[in-house]
Amino acid sequence: MQEQVILVNKKDEPIGLMDKLEAHEKGVLHRAVSVFIFNSNHELLIQRRALEKYHTPGIWSNTACSHPRNNESTLSCANRRLFEEMGIKTEIFPIFSFIYKAEFQNNLIEHELDHVFIGFSDKKPKPNFKEVCSWNYVDETSLIKLLNDCPESFSPWFRICYERVFQKAYAQKNKKLISLS
Repeated sequence: MQEQVILVNKKDEPIGLMDKLEAHEKGVLHRAVSVFIFNSNHELLIQRRALEKYHTPGIWSNTACSHPRNNESTLSCANRRLFEEMGIKTEIFPIFSFIYKAEFQNNLIEHELDHVFIGFSDKKPKPNFKEVCSWNYVDETSLIKLLNDCPESFSPWFRICYERVFQKAYAQKNKKLISLS
């Protein structure tokens, strides 16, 4: 069975299902998730997408991302894909969502309402090499330099939201530390 995505309106209300590839060919708005995992040094775990991906192969992006299945919550999807892509299980938190549209050279279009999650873990990733061809931890200063030097090496959704993610990660990490004291 082909993977389907949940079509949504701008209020994130489901309006139907569509084959994932068809949705990307037509540029139809659909629900997505992006996961960002930070270690205790406040470095972000980024991944380089597998070279076999049908869009943005070999591009650097956030720790994990995907599309929820029918009747699957965004949180369940984010946890599932974090484990399927990077072999990590940790507590994650929703921090914001946003809509973006990006067209690719192969005539595919990402038009997503992306739900963004963060988490913290020092576990070493065990990547699924069908999804991920490389990974690295990077601090914010180094990431900004990489993005300035070679922005096309990063996924469009990552470039749109990484600054906001770092701001929220600092706030969430401090909140967790305060609640532990």
